[in-house]
Amino acid sequence: MKKFFVCIGGLFFCLLYGCEENSTNSVIQTSGSTKQIPVKVVEVTDGDTIKVKYNGNIEKVRYLLIDTPEINHHTLGKQPFGEEAKQRNKELLNSGDVTIEFDVGNRLDDYGRMLAYIYVDGQSVQKTLLEEGMARVAYIFPPNIRYLDDFEEASEKAEKKNIGVWETEDYVTNRGFDDAVISDNSAKVEIQTSGKCIIKGNINRQGKKIYHIPSGKYYEQTNPEEWFCNEQEAIKAGFKKSGE
Repeated sequence: MKKFFVCIGGLFFCLLYGCEENSTNSVIQTSGSTKQIPVKVVEVTDGDTIKVKYNGNIEKVRYLLIDTPEINHHTLGKQPFGEEAKQRNKELLNSGDVTIEFDVGNRLDDYGRMLAYIYVDGQSVQKTLLEEGMARVAYIFPPNIRYLDDFEEASEKAEKKNIGVWETEDYVTNRGFDDAVISDNSAKVEIQTSGKCIIKGNINRQGKKIYHIPSGKYYEQTNPEEWFCNEQEAIKAGFKKSGE
């Protein structure tokens, strides 16, 4: 049923806008060709974004249909598995000849980045990242869904194995990656294994009571006025978690 609606959406898109071949400068739709175009990788930005030399220009490319954790986001900062996804992406791209393939819909996103499928020696980089638990399936915008079924199958394999981003339950969400889940679990593990009360309670200049867990951003620089053995104790004492 999902595939039916996706196909209908793609057909409507083509009827409304057309699906003719255009240049990346004039944008926007491409033909249904599955031709793989050789490119030279200039920079690996993160797990799902790279810069390549294409048609004599340096272009930023956003991987179609996948999303990896951030490594330097203006609000999210560095997320768990973000650096691992970037390094694995770089390893794959350095292992052979890189080509890109466009889908039938928009070739550029709202930020001017080219949208493409990425290959190394003919093997899908997106699919590999999904199979290894370094990414989730996301940003599904018909008609750019050529390999959606394959990608979802690859992602399901990683989820069943509980590897990578799937190691911690509920870290992967429909909206992205939930850092708080991993932070909370890390704090619980540290408390259980150390046998010490390691949650820091601090009262700021405004009199606000804040508690910090070991994996928190400001934990190391916080001088505690109180120590708590678990978050429930901190909350009961009137403290709120840092970042809330």
